[in-house]
Amino acid sequence: MLNLTDLLRVPQVDPLFDISPDNSKLAFAWNKTGEWQIYEFDLSRAERSVLRLHSSQKPLLTPLRTKTSGATSADEAETIITSGIGGKFNPRYSPNGNQLAYALDIDGSESYHLVVYDFESQQHTDLTPNIPHALQPNFCWSPNGQQLAVLSNEHGHFSAYVISINGGEAKLILDTGHPAWQVEWSPDGKRIAVCCEMHGQDYGIYVVDVESYHSERSEESLSHEERPFAIAQGDMPLNAHAPKWSPDGKGLLFHSDSNDWFNIGLYDLNSKEITWLTNSEGDSQFPIFLSDKSKTDSLPQVAYTQSKGAVNWIEIKSVGQAFSLTTNGRMLSRSTDTKKYQKGEGIHGGIRLTSDSKRMVTTFSSPSQPSDLWMIDIESGEAIQLTNSMPENLSREEFIMPEEIFYDGMDGVQIPALLFRPSKTPAPAVVMIHGGPNWHYSMEWNVAMAHFASRGYAVLAPNYRGSTGYGREWQYAARFDMGGVDTRDVAAGAQYLIREGLALKNKIAVTGRSHGGYLTMTCLTQFPELWCAGSALVPFMNWLKSHDDSREDLQHWNIENMGDPKVNYERWYNASPYFFLDRINAPVQLICGGNDPRCPASDSIDARDKLVSLGKNVELLLYEDEGHEFLKIENVLDAESKRVEFLVRNLESK
Repeated sequence: MLNLTDLLRVPQVDPLFDISPDNSKLAFAWNKTGEWQIYEFDLSRAERSVLRLHSSQKPLLTPLRTKTSGATSADEAETIITSGIGGKFNPRYSPNGNQLAYALDIDGSESYHLVVYDFESQQHTDLTPNIPHALQPNFCWSPNGQQLAVLSNEHGHFSAYVISINGGEAKLILDTGHPAWQVEWSPDGKRIAVCCEMHGQDYGIYVVDVESYHSERSEESLSHEERPFAIAQGDMPLNAHAPKWSPDGKGLLFHSDSNDWFNIGLYDLNSKEITWLTNSEGDSQFPIFLSDKSKTDSLPQVAYTQSKGAVNWIEIKSVGQAFSLTTNGRMLSRSTDTKKYQKGEGIHGGIRLTSDSKRMVTTFSSPSQPSDLWMIDIESGEAIQLTNSMPENLSREEFIMPEEIFYDGMDGVQIPALLFRPSKTPAPAVVMIHGGPNWHYSMEWNVAMAHFASRGYAVLAPNYRGSTGYGREWQYAARFDMGGVDTRDVAAGAQYLIREGLALKNKIAVTGRSHGGYLTMTCLTQFPELWCAGSALVPFMNWLKSHDDSREDLQHWNIENMGDPKVNYERWYNASPYFFLDRINAPVQLICGGNDPRCPASDSIDARDKLVSLGKNVELLLYEDEGHEFLKIENVLDAESKRVEFLVRNLESK
């Protein structure tokens, strides 16, 4: 059996990282010491390893030796450059490489601050000290390095602003009335792309003319060409995500599911036309241009992640200049070549390219491998592991790998899921529910799943209706029915385990985080006969009260996907397990953070009090100094250990 404490102490690299302009350094967030700090990696050591690899013609897949602090030497690859409380994320180098900006979450409340580190003076400067509002962790530098584009909810919802690197008041550049989530400044400095929530679960990409913003003219005085506009196909704005500029600033890459699956589009700012670079059954996402200035006569290339079900890989496509029309009238690029890169059966995270486009860096995670950084040689495809999060004692352990299955939902629809099949059946079982709900379980590192599987349990992770990764129709299938069809899909998973003889009928537990914590409670209230225990992490249970206690951007999502709470009061009420806690038969565990802006702790406290008054078996674990995602290793160890102890106690009791 895998030791739970050892597993919980395994660090991971965050998929938001950056390469310095001169290709010499790599900045990334890592919780190697138990705290989320920013590290720098010496890429010159990796380059020397690539040369050794090519000279020996043998794959080099062992990680380079690293250290946790202090100055680097010839044999040491990485240094830690931040310290102190709070989680630090999304480091991004300034255009000249002299500074590094990063987001700081002090108390888990997701009210990020923007900090700039100067390499020469070694000083960290908070550009947003004592702000009463919140920032998103996403931001970008201006090409001249004098400003940063940020996202702030200073006026109630997240909008796009520009702030000087010297600090001072941020200036509003775009407010669509909907929450904004990403900003990208064009390389020529003329425009900023802003990705915002729109209707339902769709996003839109708006293009803002920077010169018009700097002129401080009123919007009424701007010409039609100068006003912000959304990327559209014809007159129809697209559900578009992840904008990335072409090197000349004249084109904008993005991914959109206008054809059910996410595909890569290239928007021409002059012609206002879209060229679709992919047309696949599966999601093509997070595109980025390859830019090799030494090859002026070569075809442009685009890198992106390509997924199918629970795994993904990286593709690089050479894009031709001739185009053909598909049957539905979409302009589709004729690609001359597509090359696939895959470290293994798992998930490849963000993609960053060296400025000469000879190497790319990605994170990779699998059920037997925590998220680490890998560098891939684009020509040969050889991969070198840069960071090593797996401790020596666990690297020798055998991890059980899940299989991707489909089981019958209660209406006969096939539900995708990951299944850790026990060696002896029937066995105790745990149904684990993902959050989001716009997310899905994939072949990634998951400590709880690995531990439960090593105990000989059956572990089922459903990708219920409402999940991403299986097309637009699947993602939208739970809209205006949260807590309905998604709950039934999860409960059908428990029925499948019983029907197939994989699980003991009276020994199935349910657990989940965030929206998964909510569905844990709807499962316990709607299908009480199925479960022997339920543990809900950072859940919400009362749509009405949780909505009132949440930030405006979260309220926007609620209304778009559940309707107005006053107009649709009955729907909101019936979807709230808080009002049906009397139906619960199994012991309940509630785990929450005192600073959680998404699922307020008050929801769990109210549910605990009501369950106690009903004479139900309930325990509450409240971590006052944490938010939605726990940042402190001691709290992670305590909460996860107690969750596992609670579920094991009920699964193995006679």
